[in-house]
Amino acid sequence: MKKLIAEFFGTFWLVFGGCGSAVFAAAFPELGIGFAGVALAFGLTVLTMAYAVGHISGGHFNPAVSLGLWSAGKFPAKELIGYIIAQLVGAIVAAGFLFVIISGKSDFVDIGGFASNGYGENSPGGYSMMSVLVAEFLLTMFFLLIILGSTNVRAPKGFAPIAIGLGLTLIHLISIPISNTSVNPARSTSQAIFAGGEFTAQLWLFWLAPIAGAIVAGFIHKTFLDKE
Repeated sequence: MKKLIAEFFGTFWLVFGGCGSAVFAAAFPELGIGFAGVALAFGLTVLTMAYAVGHISGGHFNPAVSLGLWSAGKFPAKELIGYIIAQLVGAIVAAGFLFVIISGKSDFVDIGGFASNGYGENSPGGYSMMSVLVAEFLLTMFFLLIILGSTNVRAPKGFAPIAIGLGLTLIHLISIPISNTSVNPARSTSQAIFAGGEFTAQLWLFWLAPIAGAIVAGFIHKTFLDKE
């Protein structure tokens, strides 16, 4: 239960901090933090919660991460369902709080895209479904390689959260214009539930591509990079 609670709060913080920065601060009049600020916010959420609760649950905060670690032989299959449910609940609850806050704005009309992920017309840069699928696959694959490498028994101790947080920052710097950056099915689901419409219809891609990329990364690490 402690592990599931840790995953709940870790994923909550990732969505509340990362998506919250995109919803409230990215384009704030004259003083917006922009793409770079949002990318840093996502990285900081993972870095801070990895140090805060990573020693309890492993600090996944992402169904793709859990499945990638399982693929690499680093996580038991019997714990997957519990972790994924805790991550989804944490993400959705965080999105609910974001909705409550944004709906209290004096000129509120609707939530718009609500930091959701998408392709085609729902891509910030108008990228196609194939472009988004390839980007999400590759970026999640490398994210898992960073996680697996930095937490390996041969890696320097205590620095993994820094590498992982900076890795996620870099991923967002690359792909916010492409897909608004998912690499995390829980984060995508929470925002799509509230944004609705085409964002919900396109959600399948943000489960398929990150999970496929993570599982491939797990296989690569286990086969070629892990300690012999």
